[in-house]
Amino acid sequence: MLVKPWLLLPPKWAHELGPFGLKIYSLFQSAPTPAWNGFVWKNLVFKNRLGLAGGVDKNAENLTEWWKMGAGFVEVGTVTPLPQKSNPGKIMDRNSNQKALWNKMGFPSEGADEVFYNLRSYGENKSTPVFVNIGKNRETRNENAAEDYVFLIERLRSQADAFVVNISSPNTKNLRDLQNTQALTRLLEPIIAAAQKFTPKPVLLKLSPDLDTESLEQAINTAVELGVDGFVLTNTTLARPNNIPFPPEGGLSGLPLKTQSCEVLRKSLQILGSRRQGKLIVSVGGVMSPEDVFERLQIGADLVEIYSALIFEGPGFFRDVASRYHGRS
Repeated sequence: MLVKPWLLLPPKWAHELGPFGLKIYSLFQSAPTPAWNGFVWKNLVFKNRLGLAGGVDKNAENLTEWWKMGAGFVEVGTVTPLPQKSNPGKIMDRNSNQKALWNKMGFPSEGADEVFYNLRSYGENKSTPVFVNIGKNRETRNENAAEDYVFLIERLRSQADAFVVNISSPNTKNLRDLQNTQALTRLLEPIIAAAQKFTPKPVLLKLSPDLDTESLEQAINTAVELGVDGFVLTNTTLARPNNIPFPPEGGLSGLPLKTQSCEVLRKSLQILGSRRQGKLIVSVGGVMSPEDVFERLQIGADLVEIYSALIFEGPGFFRDVASRYHGRS
């Protein structure tokens, strides 16, 4: 059984020390990116279908290490225009028995300029596609939110292969209100127009697992009509299993999110129907085993992302999935 010393540390310590541990671990990794079930979308080449979820490498500081770990793509961020700190008070916890994580971070970010220079430092020929997850500063009012997202697209365009518009985090006050039809239309129209200028960049919309069927359908229909290129399904949830005593505010992720995330994936594909053609569907949330990865692909996702699995199963997860895939072939 793999020893996981980081689980013996308080969650915040483990989170802060994680990048240093990752750098050390990666020194012993020299194999190339594992190739399994390769995929090409909009001229982006994915050697494998498993990538890093947004929220792990918020400021694009560890891409080299994630590439060494075997990620087929990396989503960095959430990035905000101006630097901002985490929400005050306790911001994270975990329940190892239930393989559950809780966070109330609220888009801590070094800001767009820092992320731009970090991404640029990796050079033009990055090892995998890089998605940039973008969000508004918490002080920006919802009616002005589009300005933050457009600014981020214009600032980071040269370094991003695609943008993920994050309006589904439960940790920025009123952010999820932007998912309703009228607000979403006002938000996405200028975002998509900005992304299509000069060298066009795909735009993906990240949605909440807490949307009811009607709200999910309205959000997807609105986004498709406005020209969104795909969806990331899903963010963390405000739902709480009875046996996990996390605070009511903040987002829950990990194994308890699995059923909810799978259900949103199935519903979304059903809502899209024939319009799904050409749209990128990324599934994330409760992916805790290689079998979970393959299940999401079988349901219909193009790509899968992980976060909690790296904490509860370890950074070797990417290569474990590759080995399991080849073992199934």
